[in-house]
Amino acid sequence: MSTRLILLGTAGGPTPKANRAPSAYALVVGDETFVIDAGNGVGQQLAKAKIGINSFRNVFLTHQHSDHSADIGTLALLAWATNPSKPLTLWGPPPLKAMLKHFQAFQALDIKTRIADEGRPPFESFVSVRELTKPGELLSENGVRVRATLNVHPPLKHSFAYRFDTPDRSIVFSGDTTYSKSVVELATGADVLVHEIMLPSALEPLIASEPNAKTLREHLHASHSTPEQVGRVATEAGVKTLVLSHFVPGGYPFLPDSVWHDAVRPHFSGKIIIGQDLLAL
Repeated sequence: MSTRLILLGTAGGPTPKANRAPSAYALVVGDETFVIDAGNGVGQQLAKAKIGINSFRNVFLTHQHSDHSADIGTLALLAWATNPSKPLTLWGPPPLKAMLKHFQAFQALDIKTRIADEGRPPFESFVSVRELTKPGELLSENGVRVRATLNVHPPLKHSFAYRFDTPDRSIVFSGDTTYSKSVVELATGADVLVHEIMLPSALEPLIASEPNAKTLREHLHASHSTPEQVGRVATEAGVKTLVLSHFVPGGYPFLPDSVWHDAVRPHFSGKIIIGQDLLAL
């Protein structure tokens, strides 16, 4: 059974970007797909990657920031409205249950119409929510084991990294985080680590003129990882391949791949891949 990783969206931050979609990933294990994060447009990115909207039964949300969660309800709605053959479970931190409840109310007319006019089953019978507040094992079935750990992404209390151990590979998603010992522990010995990255030297000119520059700068440095920190995590965990993603800044000015690679290389000697939307690994 082979495992494929598809980077659906590799941008960091909520501002729409021409060159990268918001955070989302797909892990395809045999005929089963796992979706990690659901930034705006994830349904379209799945279509571009030729991944069926009904091929997944589990969606994992790393944390409650809109560039990761904006389409969590929409993704469930699209799957429900496209002849689903199996129920869907959404995993993630609070208030995920409340979010789905409010989303269902927001789309009540569409849901009601499709049930009456198209013969769809009740939406609430299709999708369920598992809220996460603690680290631990989440799933272990069909040769796939999923574990979660809390990372460091203040001010959010519940922000997670995930590890997927499949029959042929182990893949870890850092989520949004600054250096995190718990992520190191989760990623130890993994084949692939997908880790966010922030390049302060490129970011500073973009935020210097913002009226909230001081507060924004403090948040970014407290909540995201510099190239040195990314390399440190990968090195301490002993991962084979480091995939850079959730680029901050990730839009204009468009930074060449070499800039990101060269920033991390002094801190990690293994294989480095610069993530691009729809890249399959």
